[in-house]
Amino acid sequence: MTGSATVRVLRDRTAGLFLTAVVVSGFGTSAMWLAAGVWVKSLTGSDSLAALAVFAMWLPVLAGPALGTIADRIEGRKLLVGSNLVMAGLLASLTTVDSAGRIWILFAVLVLYGASSVLMGAAESALVAGAVDARLLGDFNGLRMVAGEGMKLLAPLAGAGLYARFGGGAVALLDAASFALAAGVCALLPAAEPAEAPRTGRRGELTAGVRQVWGSPVLRPLVLAGSVTMLCAGLNGAAVYAVVDKGLGHAPTYAGVLYAVQGAGSVVVGVLAGPLLRRLGERVFAAAGIALFAVAVGARALPYDAVALAASAAVGIGLPCVLIAAMTAVQRDTPESVLGRTAATANTLMMVPNAVALALGAGLIALVDIRVLLPLVGAATLLTAALLVTGRRGRLTDAPTGPAPSSAEA
Repeated sequence: MTGSATVRVLRDRTAGLFLTAVVVSGFGTSAMWLAAGVWVKSLTGSDSLAALAVFAMWLPVLAGPALGTIADRIEGRKLLVGSNLVMAGLLASLTTVDSAGRIWILFAVLVLYGASSVLMGAAESALVAGAVDARLLGDFNGLRMVAGEGMKLLAPLAGAGLYARFGGGAVALLDAASFALAAGVCALLPAAEPAEAPRTGRRGELTAGVRQVWGSPVLRPLVLAGSVTMLCAGLNGAAVYAVVDKGLGHAPTYAGVLYAVQGAGSVVVGVLAGPLLRRLGERVFAAAGIALFAVAVGARALPYDAVALAASAAVGIGLPCVLIAAMTAVQRDTPESVLGRTAATANTLMMVPNAVALALGAGLIALVDIRVLLPLVGAATLLTAALLVTGRRGRLTDAPTGPAPSSAEA
């Protein structure tokens, strides 16, 4: 069943091209994410500016609803090809960044990098929803997770080696080439004109995605559960070096081992996501993943290597479940005319708490022992899973909600 659905997704021309583009561009993106902070640190000597480099790529997520509006107004293939080509050109310009005085160029490109990611993600959701069988959307989103996480396992090593040998400009050129290749792949996608949406004024267009998420008894609980889970994920992520140092007694580089195991877990759940969504439905699938993530976070407080490795694998398996479930529901249940805005809004609502929690967690771990903090975070996440799966009795949504239909029922 799993193999059959996977083959059907891969045989779909649109889905196959998208997954190819994710692999191609994802390799360069993963390498660049690692190199950006190192590049800033080497030119400025500032740890704060190095951390700000990653934040610059996150910042445009806040503008998700506005960027989603653009995606709903421009034909998807043209938008994807154009965005990829623009990013290829911008990244190539980073070869001029060779001193602290030119570091502003890198930050400007990183902000535009984040904006293009949001824009292309919204366009992709709209195109995929119109081209892929609704029963296979979960399989597609799972395979997309496999492609993205697979690149995260491979590309950082290549990026680190390239940076060490040739510097940041070489990594930027690698990423530029990956965007150029992705543009070529996207050019092969079928054209699909954006659906005509009723004009509601500028404010109405910007808030259409929010209204769609908040007004849907299917989307609202999933997105809210995703927001809380990603908040807890940020706190968990901020504590990883404290776990490695104070909990396990290893050098900071051991965090790379934990991240690799976590990535492998995400690849596993990506392969299984489609069949599990059809069997369980979005809510139960998401709640099960959140519960597994919660137990894993609490277990990280234990000072044992075997437990830490198992917990990292469980985090990798559990955390993506609510994201896959929410995006599948968005693609399946949202009108085409507002799909770009709704996808971007859902992404904003789920990802911004993660960025906030990373900053908050950096302060908390200095004040609260991880043996106390991590079990508390795990308990809060477990409560989120319970409220999601209990439906209308939970506080995550006050609107009457029944069980979410499974992908097979769509």
